Amino acid sequence: MAFTDDAIRAKLSSLNETQDSISSVSQWIMFHRRHADRTAQMWMQRIKESTPNKKLSLIYLANEIVQQSKIRKKDEFVKAYDPIIVEATSAAYKGSSSDVQNKIRRVVEVWRQRQVFSPQIQTQIEAAIDDLDRTRSSRKPALGGSLFSSSSIPPELSSVAPLATSLQKADIAAKPSVSTATQEYEKLTNPSNPIPTPPVHAAALSALVNKLATAESAVSETLKARQALISGLEKLLSTNKTKLTAEQAQLNDLSSRKTVIEGRKREVEEAIIKGLSAPEQHAISAAPLPASTSDGAKAYTPPARPDIEELTPPPMETFTPVGSPQLQPAAIPDDVFPQALAHPIEQAAIPAPPGHTANSTAPATAIGAPNPLPGTDLLAHLTHARPSDENGANGAQVYHAHTLKKRKMSRSAVGDDEYAAFAGDGELDGIENSVGDLI
Repeated sequence: MAFTDDAIRAKLSSLNETQDSISSVSQWIMFHRRHADRTAQMWMQRIKESTPNKKLSLIYLANEIVQQSKIRKKDEFVKAYDPIIVEATSAAYKGSSSDVQNKIRRVVEVWRQRQVFSPQIQTQIEAAIDDLDRTRSSRKPALGGSLFSSSSIPPELSSVAPLATSLQKADIAAKPSVSTATQEYEKLTNPSNPIPTPPVHAAALSALVNKLATAESAVSETLKARQALISGLEKLLSTNKTKLTAEQAQLNDLSSRKTVIEGRKREVEEAIIKGLSAPEQHAISAAPLPASTSDGAKAYTPPARPDIEELTPPPMETFTPVGSPQLQPAAIPDDVFPQALAHPIEQAAIPAPPGHTANSTAPATAIGAPNPLPGTDLLAHLTHARPSDENGANGAQVYHAHTLKKRKMSRSAVGDDEYAAFAGDGELDGIENSVGDLI
C-alpha cells in the first residue's frame, strides 16, 4: 500500500491494544520512514481526537516505533517524535482512567530506563504528568508508583511512597551521567589511544572533569534519597512493631473469650441433653463467666498433680534386716590386729551347788542351771556295769547310770577322758558299727 494520508489514517483507525495489531502497523510505518515527520503529525492529531483507550493504543504504537528505530539505528522517527511527544503524552494522560494512566506511566518509565529520548525531553514528559496529578482532586501516586502496583498506594505506605519516588528519580537521573563520565574516562585514559595535542588534551580533560563532577553530584543525590528512604522505613518498622504488640494482646483477649464462651456452650448443651428443669438451665446460663487475666489470657488453675509411684526401685538397704552385715565391709589392713577384750571369759569347772548329791538326775553346768547334755541317756546306758562287775572286778572304776561326771572344758582332755572310761574293759565289743560311729 502506498503511503498517503488516507492510508495512514486507515492504519491508525484499525489499531487496537493487541500485540499483533501494534506490530503490523509499526512495521508498515517504519517501512515508510521517509515520511516520518508526516506520520508523527498524523499520529498527534489522532491522539487528540481519540478516546482514552484508543489513546493508550497510540502510545503503545509510538513506543514500538521509536524503540525499534533505536535498535536498528534509524533515528528518523526519534527526531520526528521529539517535538511532539511531551504534548502527546500529556494529552493521552489527561482525562483517562486510573488504569490507563498507570499503563502510560509504565511506558514513560521504560523510556527513561532505555534512554529512548534525550534527558531533557524525558524530564519534560514526567513534569507534565506530575502537573496533571497535582491538579486532580484525589492525587495519584507520583511517577514511578505504577511499577509496584496498578492500584493506589495503601495508607500505611503513604509516608515512604514519596521517599521511594524521589530515590527512583535520583537513581534514573544518575545513571546516564555516570555512564557518560565512565566512558569518557576510559576513553581518555586508555594507553592504546593516541595522545592528542596539548590544547586538545587540555580541553578533553576539562570536559571530563565537568562530566565527573556532574556524575558525582547525581550519585550524591541518590545517596541522600536512599538514606531518607531507609530512615522512613525504620520509622515505619518501629510503628508496625508497636501495632503488632497491641494486636497480639487483642488476639489473646479474643481467644480467651472464645474459650470461655465455648465452655458455657457445652454446659448449656449438656443441660439440654440431661433434661434438666427450666430453673436449673436458667441457673447455668445466668452463672458468671470465668474471670480473665489483664493481658487477655483466661485465668487457669491447674489441677493437683496425682501421686505417681516412682519407677526407680528403692535401694537395697531398705530390704536388709537390722543388724545384717554390710554389703561392702570396710577393708581392714593386714598390720592391724583386733583389740583384746577388756574382760575375757575364763572357762572353769564349777562344783555342784549345795543340796545336790552325786546321784542327782540333772548334771550341773558351768552356769549352774540344770541342763541335760545331749546324748546323756545313751552314755548312761552304755556305762551301766554288768552284774559281774559291780564290785569293781579287774580293778576297773565302775560308773553307774546316775553317777555325775564332771566334764572338762578342753576338747582334747574330754576326748581322752571319755575314751579312757570305756577302753580296756571290753564293753564296747559287740556294739553295732552305727552306734560305734556315733560314739
